[in-house]
Amino acid sequence: MNIGIVAGGPENALASLISYRKDIDIWIGADLGAFYLLKNQLPIHIAIGDFDSIDKDKKELIQQEADIFREFPMEKNETDLELAVEAALSYHPASIFLFGVTAGRLDHELANIQLLYRLLEKNVRAKIIDHKNILSIYKPGQHKVTAKNTELISFIPLTPSVEGLTLQGFYYPLENYTVTWGSTRCISNQLINEQGTFLFNDGILIMIKSTE
Repeated sequence: MNIGIVAGGPENALASLISYRKDIDIWIGADLGAFYLLKNQLPIHIAIGDFDSIDKDKKELIQQEADIFREFPMEKNETDLELAVEAALSYHPASIFLFGVTAGRLDHELANIQLLYRLLEKNVRAKIIDHKNILSIYKPGQHKVTAKNTELISFIPLTPSVEGLTLQGFYYPLENYTVTWGSTRCISNQLINEQGTFLFNDGILIMIKSTE
């Protein structure tokens, strides 16, 4: 099962939700994200959050359209997105796609990236997707990557270092390299063809596919 969570980040940075319609089984809207689902004529299986980002009329519309509506107080220990992630995990999904979680407040954005690590620890595949980027994180091992030749691919360590990083099938190959916090060595690479491989021995690695 694949779950799409839409949060209330800036609408102009939102990926095309319609293009993911066939990939997602359950849609969850976090706060304003539930209204984004309505605007894109997508189902709201769960609407969740404190709904402090929308007016009364929009909130009532969401209540009417959502299969499940869960409202929380504004003063709480979790962000609306974390509440949505918890709701998603109750379905034991294989994958979670996060939309509307970038291009807004930087503190939220950094916390949202760390939510991916939490999902990784639960063996749930997860991605952050916006109009220009797809961000995912990986444990050590060998991983395949596909991308268009117009996409840039960057690797950034989530842990202080990632050891033994090897890139195969990339324009800038790499062999058994240790990338550390503050290094830009692995920014803006590309695949030679449509598929490549990366592998590493230790650490947690962020991969970002971007378009200009």
